[in-house]
Amino acid sequence: MAVAPLRRGLPLDEPRERPPSPREAARWITTHPHRRSPHINDRLPRILDHCPELKTAHDLVRRFAAMLDNRDTTHLPEWLDDLANTGLAPLTGLARALHEDRHAVAQGITTPYNSGVNEGRITDVKLQKRIMAGRAGVLLLRHRVVLIAHLRRRYADRQTVSPR
Repeated sequence: MAVAPLRRGLPLDEPRERPPSPREAARWITTHPHRRSPHINDRLPRILDHCPELKTAHDLVRRFAAMLDNRDTTHLPEWLDDLANTGLAPLTGLARALHEDRHAVAQGITTPYNSGVNEGRITDVKLQKRIMAGRAGVLLLRHRVVLIAHLRRRYADRQTVSPR
């Protein structure tokens, strides 16, 4: 059956590229253009041409990334207005939430400080609490949390050491 069209002289279908999953497309959009592979840099514009909503989201993400890179919030109000006026419900909801907390967003963009380490530790504690729920006392939970913090610190130290 696979060879029959060849015998009849029928043209073969050209192989098509698999469309990216939503997760892949999101990763392509959020990755800085210089860090993407040439293959993705070729595919992304074609995908954006087929979906105007995705192109709008891409342009908004790149503009926000430029604000983060430059630590400049002068364009934040107009970016929030553009985000709210996209007509896409998820982006409009995001714009409303960011507008309510715009001072914290501006502070987060302009300062080099963040609470990432603390948020990671809180996540670890909550995970251990869920895993150990009803099985052990506070001492074992504390021991596990301290162990995870130690392992994270060792992993972070290993990441900062330059490879030989």
